[in-house]
Amino acid sequence: MKSKILHESAGRMRVHFFQRHMSIGEADKLEYFLNSLPYVKKASVSERSCNAVIAFEAGSRKELLGELSSFGYERTEVEVPENTGRALNHAYQDKMFWHLARRAAAKLFLPVPVRNAVTVFKAVPYIFKGIKTLFGEGLKVEVLDATSIGVSIARKNYETAGSIMFMLKVGDIMDEWTYRKSIDELARVMAINVDKVWLVTPGDEEILVGINKIRLGDRIVVRTGNVIPLDGLVVSGEAGVNQASMTGESLPVHKESGGYVYAGTVVDEGELFIEVKKTSGEGQYDRIISMIEESEKLKSETEFKAALLADRLVPYSLGATALTLLLTRNVTKATSILMVDFCCALKLSMPIAVLSAMREAGEHNISVKGGKFLENVAEASTIIFDKTGTLTKAEPVVRNVYALNGNDPDEMLRLAACLEEHYPHSMANAVVKAAADKGLIHEEEHAKVEYVVAHGIASSINGKKIVIGSRHFIFDDECCKVSEEDNNILSGLSDEYSHLFMAIGGVLSAVIEIEDPLKESAADLINGLHKLGFEKVVMLTGDNEKTAAKIAEMIGVDDYMAEVLPADKAAYVKAEHNAGRKVVMVGDGINDSPALSEADVGIAINTGAAIAREVADITIADEDLEALLLLRRLSVGLMGRIGKNYRFIIGFNSLLILLGIVGVLTPGTSALLHNGSTIAIGLKNMTKLGV
Repeated sequence: MKSKILHESAGRMRVHFFQRHMSIGEADKLEYFLNSLPYVKKASVSERSCNAVIAFEAGSRKELLGELSSFGYERTEVEVPENTGRALNHAYQDKMFWHLARRAAAKLFLPVPVRNAVTVFKAVPYIFKGIKTLFGEGLKVEVLDATSIGVSIARKNYETAGSIMFMLKVGDIMDEWTYRKSIDELARVMAINVDKVWLVTPGDEEILVGINKIRLGDRIVVRTGNVIPLDGLVVSGEAGVNQASMTGESLPVHKESGGYVYAGTVVDEGELFIEVKKTSGEGQYDRIISMIEESEKLKSETEFKAALLADRLVPYSLGATALTLLLTRNVTKATSILMVDFCCALKLSMPIAVLSAMREAGEHNISVKGGKFLENVAEASTIIFDKTGTLTKAEPVVRNVYALNGNDPDEMLRLAACLEEHYPHSMANAVVKAAADKGLIHEEEHAKVEYVVAHGIASSINGKKIVIGSRHFIFDDECCKVSEEDNNILSGLSDEYSHLFMAIGGVLSAVIEIEDPLKESAADLINGLHKLGFEKVVMLTGDNEKTAAKIAEMIGVDDYMAEVLPADKAAYVKAEHNAGRKVVMVGDGINDSPALSEADVGIAINTGAAIAREVADITIADEDLEALLLLRRLSVGLMGRIGKNYRFIIGFNSLLILLGIVGVLTPGTSALLHNGSTIAIGLKNMTKLGV
């Protein structure tokens, strides 16, 4: 594609693409293509200027230019989400531009009498709305707006009335924009991210294929802990399905043959064979949008308080106006008070501040599902971590395979991989990868696979029951046996590593030793969280007491629990609540989902189990636990900014009222300063917190 470098510095360039017009779809495709390149740190494309700003790694300039030259909208394959948010921003930018342009054009070209008539015409809806609100809901902001506009027109101060309505419209556009953008971003966060599904062939064989290869009428299977990737009709199987993301239902819904299931919901327990009724992307986004619009989950407590305070101040503003008129008999002074209301700044600045913080978090791969979760992160005093896949590296590796009972190590690894690939988590992924690295092909020889939460999985092969999971699951729950000779191998296993135990026909057949080292940043992270005000940092793990104690000492947590079940994690969170503490829970597995739901803020690793991501309020990148430090600083910074907003809005507008009462400011000047300060606060809140 023909392009030109407009500006370049170390690791950054601005490129112009030679085309008359760049559509929204073309801009999205180009941006996602550039960001998919491994050496590109961040790229943004403007469809209006046909420019791209690209930050890239040193030494990759030549490769980048080569990719730019070979790029073509038709010939280049790029995966672009159904909704990127670009069209929404484009529409509201245009809306704001034309509103400002019409105001400027009216002032420049319309004669004063015509302009005054237009102002009166525009005022009618505001006045009627104020009257309707007064008799229907009482003294609220709409009443104050109507009074300000009506009094200005009655005094023939058409310019002031026009300015008030102009600023109210600006506020409405910005408020609607922030709201629509917020729910749009939230919908994309909540949208499923599944690229492979288990396709059931006509011969009842299960094959892992790309989701884009699924067609209407195909049969797929979804098991415990996995997201349902496509809408469809259940043809066989039974399961409890978590539909909270679609319907808000808190309890799993029982699904069986004949039931309908929706993309984005999660199988809590069981398995479902589904006939696909809608292919990827169809309808899901719109359903999420509808669900969010009917919910106030997005709003933080601070935003609610701001709106409530704005309404509560209306009687005081009207009362001050009446009192001033009564005492001074000066209409100008009384009107000056009407020109200053607290609602515009209060109602506008808070959502913008929250949205800006959410956007800033997103730039660091932190997806926040609503403003209230940032508020809760700022106020939390306890943070709880699951260990495996959270404090430990996201990609544990198989260190050794101990084959027992005369079995072959490679055959045991192959069987383990065959089972584990159905329920992916960090340790399961390690087993599957180890088999793949050895070139071990694991065909589907086993029967139905059953997931036993926090314990392991079970199936059967050649008529024998096969189970794989924790020591407790194999020996205590399944009562499997082990020969005396093999018992010596068990006693020699190191507590330094994690172990998966596999038994066939009730006899221990293999132990898979998995190295799951701590992330290098774990200790620094715990120390950093303490410095940022967390009073209690906790680690919960299914590991044995020895391993848990050793790791707890290494990273410096305040408390830990070993050999915990999902219910234990949720109970710990509840105990912290009973002690009066707000709690953040960080996890990545199926067994973390109850605790993630119970916590004030559930934070999931974005490579973790689907159900963990589903119930979590915030997701972070697996390779960057330090994002938690940034998240805390960002949340505290947001609350600090909101506090400053409150103090400035109340203080500055109170000063304007006082100056109006004593006659220093005219109504027009009061309106100008009030509206100007509202815009200034809004623009300030759009800037980064810079934490």
